[in-house]
Amino acid sequence: QVDLVESGGGSAQAGGSLRLSCAASGYYDRPYCMGWFRQAPGKERERIAAINTRTLNARTADSVKGRFTIVQDSTQSTVYLQMNDLKPEDAAMYYCAASGGISTFYNCWADRSYSNWGQGTQVTVSS
Repeated sequence: QVDLVESGGGSAQAGGSLRLSCAASGYYDRPYCMGWFRQAPGKERERIAAINTRTLNARTADSVKGRFTIVQDSTQSTVYLQMNDLKPEDAAMYYCAASGGISTFYNCWADRSYSNWGQGTQVTVSS
């Protein structure tokens, strides 16, 4: 059974930083894609970062480009979302998501590629 465990959410002041982590388990090898999504109250879910765990090709949404970075650690099953220069509009519930296993191709920038989801971690940013 696949499991995604997130940690690192919390509160920060505007201009501050937080780092979220997500550890995937239950895969034969590892997920093909891992990504971060967020959803604020009353807003649609937004895909903000994704990484291909084979090529390490990563992409971030325009709304966070230059401030957020997704990286993969040496285990290849844990990813981090480093969030710098936080803004009040970054406040949301952040979700880690992962695709199927490494043996199948997925488009890591397509929501439909993600079939496994974490429980979410709350990020609050005060101005």
